[in-house]
Amino acid sequence: MAANRWRLDGQRALVTGASAGIGLAIARELLGLGADLLMVARDVDALQDARTELADEFPEQGIGTLAADVADDEDRRAILDWVEDHGDGLNILVNNAGGNLTRAAVDYTEDEWRGIFETNLFSAFELSRYAHPLLTRHATSSIVNVGSVSGITAVRSGAPYGMTKAALHQLTRNLAAEWAEDGVRVNAVAPWYIRTRRTSGPLSDADYYEEVIARTPMRRIGEPEEVAAAAAFLCLPAASYVTGECIAVDGGFLRYGF
Repeated sequence: MAANRWRLDGQRALVTGASAGIGLAIARELLGLGADLLMVARDVDALQDARTELADEFPEQGIGTLAADVADDEDRRAILDWVEDHGDGLNILVNNAGGNLTRAAVDYTEDEWRGIFETNLFSAFELSRYAHPLLTRHATSSIVNVGSVSGITAVRSGAPYGMTKAALHQLTRNLAAEWAEDGVRVNAVAPWYIRTRRTSGPLSDADYYEEVIARTPMRRIGEPEEVAAAAAFLCLPAASYVTGECIAVDGGFLRYGF
């Protein structure tokens, strides 16, 4: 019985932005814990490559893929129709897909900042709402939102990105309180700099890299697998009394003083 608290056997998980970086690491972690996986990302080729890679590692488990843009509402509805076609509802939803353009606040066009909101925030809100009937087919289920330390403090990410992540953290708290009676736990993780393709550009600047390291007590950049481990924990039966939480995966960054 105790061992089952640390497994996800027989559960179905949907992960957005699953073809690379943190999303792919979360997908791998959930598979490793026994879940069957539904992967969504925009890039068809990258998604297929990721599926092939994971299928080689986990040949006994179901892995489905759908190329879709979570920023588009028609695509969001298509994602949930696709999930429903698999039957048995949904046990886990990971809202990981996100994007950013770093600008001075006065330099964003309206299309740019609205696009960031659509991808980072509105997609998570809508997918969670659309998934609610599927999640509540089970006695217990969970949502994990991938937020950011930029939703808690200023990190030069640009105002819209920080705004969307702060709102995502608040969405996590609100849905956790509202949906607890439905058996749906809702939590979030908030990464600091993680070694992904997206962060490779800024971190390639030696001076900037040293600034980041100087503000990180653990004196290193995080790995996608470290975010994935925290996200996966929040999905486990072992976390059955945890909801409305936002776990920073940041090497101590948010706790750093002078």
